[in-house]
Amino acid sequence: YNSHHYNSPYLPSSNISPAAITAPLAYQHPEHPVMLPNHSPESHTGKERVFIWDLDETIIIFHSLLTGTFSSRFGKDSSKAVSLGLWMEEMIFNLADSRLFFNDLEECDQVHIDDVASDDNGQDLSTYNFGSDGFQSPAGASSLCLGSGVHGGVDWMRKLAFRYRRVKEIYNTYKNNVGGLLASPKREEWLQLRREMEVLTDLWLTQALKALALINSRPNCVNVLVTTTQLIPALSKVLLYGLGSAFPIENIYSATKTGKESCFERVSQRFGRRAVYVVIGDGAEEEAVAKKKNMPFWRVSCRADLEALSHALELDYL
Repeated sequence: YNSHHYNSPYLPSSNISPAAITAPLAYQHPEHPVMLPNHSPESHTGKERVFIWDLDETIIIFHSLLTGTFSSRFGKDSSKAVSLGLWMEEMIFNLADSRLFFNDLEECDQVHIDDVASDDNGQDLSTYNFGSDGFQSPAGASSLCLGSGVHGGVDWMRKLAFRYRRVKEIYNTYKNNVGGLLASPKREEWLQLRREMEVLTDLWLTQALKALALINSRPNCVNVLVTTTQLIPALSKVLLYGLGSAFPIENIYSATKTGKESCFERVSQRFGRRAVYVVIGDGAEEEAVAKKKNMPFWRVSCRADLEALSHALELDYL
């Protein structure tokens, strides 16, 4: 989706029967507190296990709702699936634009939240006015961000770094309180959408969250996300799907610019050669990279694959 500004028709909430929502949702797992320290290569033992997850159609169902593949494959109401997909897409980009500076950062995409941190002078941003700092130059930001090595001036790069720092602050502040970030009436709309999505997808996300929580509950195990979505919309997805407690922001990588192999390389360099890596995904790209790097690959093509993953984790097979 190159253009994200559009008006999406989707079912108004009045068409949705609350009685249809019977399944309790596991938005968070309080019994599995997720307090991972910032990992540095020096702090790792040889026993560390790094689970590298894909996002779309692995942990979350999103793109396949819009294309109709999910409904046709699993026998679901196709118009309902598309409408929920459009509703979620609208929420993802609304959050990205309104709170996460996507309008400013869309053409200045980074692989990782800290990639421009070296340009940040650390000044206090509590009273900083992002709206009037002149960040978007008349020439447009795209001319300054065409390649990973093309930089604007020092002043412009500092303003770019400020935005990524603020995004990081917002993520860390609200990752366990997305409702507080959205506020009414968006919060109620979001909760309704989440319930509807879980009913339609037979609790796919709940099953994924169980596996993620099992991994996070173990010592020396860590969840890492490598997604082909641009970083800012990816963070918006992670928040809206209630995955903030599963993934510290430092563990999220966007492969949009570089491809997944480059991201896997970064993850390997960060956690070291002695760590054990397991790749979990649905796509050919992550499977091919995993095979090339001799990393075991757990394919997710249906919800039962996530159940089997949780079972394998419970039995300490992984």
